[in-house]
Amino acid sequence: MTNILESVNSPTDLKTMNISELNELAQEIRSAIIRKVNAVGGHFGPNLGFVEATIAMHYVFDSPNDKFVFDVSHQCYPHKILTGRKEGFLNPDSYQKFSGYTNPEESEHDQFIVGHTSTSVSLACGLAKARDLRGEKYNVVAVIGDGSLSGGEAYEGLNNGADLNSNFIVIVNDNEMSIAVNQGGLYGNLSELRSTCGEAKCNFFKSLGYNYSYVERGNNLEDLIKVFEHVKDTNEPTVVHLHTLKGKGLKVSEENKEMFHWIMPGTLDDEGNLAHNEQSFEENYYTITNEFLLNKKAQGVPVISITPATPGATGFSQEYRDKMGDNFRDVGIAEEHAVAFASGAAKAGARPVISVLSSFIQRTYDQLSQDLALNNSPAVILVNWGGLSPMDATHVGCFDIPLISNIPNIVYLAPTCKEEYLSMLEWAMSQNDHPVAIRTPFANYVVSGHSDNTNYSILNKYELKHAGSDVAVIAVGDFFELGKSVHGILKSELGIDASLINPKFISGIDNELLESLKENHKIVITLENGVIEGGFGQKIASWYGDSAMRVLNFGGQKVFTDRVPMEKILEENHLKPELIVSDIKKCLDTICSNV
Repeated sequence: MTNILESVNSPTDLKTMNISELNELAQEIRSAIIRKVNAVGGHFGPNLGFVEATIAMHYVFDSPNDKFVFDVSHQCYPHKILTGRKEGFLNPDSYQKFSGYTNPEESEHDQFIVGHTSTSVSLACGLAKARDLRGEKYNVVAVIGDGSLSGGEAYEGLNNGADLNSNFIVIVNDNEMSIAVNQGGLYGNLSELRSTCGEAKCNFFKSLGYNYSYVERGNNLEDLIKVFEHVKDTNEPTVVHLHTLKGKGLKVSEENKEMFHWIMPGTLDDEGNLAHNEQSFEENYYTITNEFLLNKKAQGVPVISITPATPGATGFSQEYRDKMGDNFRDVGIAEEHAVAFASGAAKAGARPVISVLSSFIQRTYDQLSQDLALNNSPAVILVNWGGLSPMDATHVGCFDIPLISNIPNIVYLAPTCKEEYLSMLEWAMSQNDHPVAIRTPFANYVVSGHSDNTNYSILNKYELKHAGSDVAVIAVGDFFELGKSVHGILKSELGIDASLINPKFISGIDNELLESLKENHKIVITLENGVIEGGFGQKIASWYGDSAMRVLNFGGQKVFTDRVPMEKILEENHLKPELIVSDIKKCLDTICSNV
């Protein structure tokens, strides 16, 4: 059988193919994506559903002269395969060579590094405006999924783009899904447009001023090519609404759309069916969160469990959602709204708890500051996946401590174990004085076996776990285990009985404890699983600024790491116990030599 993909090295190679060849190419691309993603993990369903649309885009338009902007990049794998990066999908040795998201450093066919949602229309709008001012001629095409339309920036971009009065094409990939099921009133209109083949009198896109075309068979190459040829070189803002099938080409992914949005390696067996891996029912921070919130509901507490369209990523299983019923709220891909919504609910007497990934809490700074903190609404935010990681640059979660801890009124807590986590959650939901964020540990699940009786209403009171001398180790949250290792090595190798401190509070300073350390300590070290600059450790260093105390801050550099192995991150930032102890010894030697 002819392998058509072998002959495709750039989009120009598609231009002479017939429909039969393009359809065969679609199947080869789909097979390559299935093999590669099942081997290393990644976005699955969105890419499978957008294969034909990508082929048609490159067949009709002229990338890179015409500019494509992909929203989130969940659907960019076929585009990468067609633009000189097929090696990363065909050669197992190169599976990790390319990012899971668009990246102009990889190819001139990519315009932006994109990994967060609802941004493509705004980015493309800027490209189109600059093109018009420069008197240039090319197509600007934004691709956005129906799920991403729930994000506020998507509406802002559409609203502004309608005023361009020039070539501006928005392809709406409507597969009737976000990561989970779509949420919000807009989706009623999309449903009506689908059921009427785009002929419904009520049309969201037309109401904004766009020309509108609908393609019911969004996975049919002939229909796609026809509509793209029709809108190419248009002089007006235009929406092309495609009805596609998420997970197309593999029955198990078509039937389990949420599960197959993103998969782990080995999800499928050799026949393309769901591998029968034994399900793990081990307790973790997600399971105890679910149990805690379900118990609150059973007790009659007006709890609202909130997710901004990422229920699976934070452990909110379908079973949990069903049990919570009206007490569970998926607000769609709208983190900003989630925070303001929670603030309003808290003011009205409910007990809202948002569970969000660290990388996505970055999208909410204004709402955290103005809608939540300024109003002192006692909402609770669980920040997940916070820490240094080997993930793509768009999804690293190491910036939340500087972001959240420097906003007035917000109490940011960092538990070291299950017992502290549940105690913090109980206090956060029972008090009425502050917005409270809790940084769910990103490292191993730790059960101390000891109850936590801390009175968290006494703010910024650190726990002195062990009183020593010379060196004080202040270890935040899931880096407390690292702190214990450092403490042990200092004792065994250098004969130093260091103090070990669990601060619990990331957002404030324990003045009394820090002052007491001046009596018999020479060095204070801080350990935090995040960037140092603007973070917890620098607060400690600043506090000691005019004293003789030496402070060593350990954490991450202020950089966007991109798929850097965790071992390398730890090595480069001296976040291994032996490296930390070595730095402490050098500092002690310097102090002694200056005496």
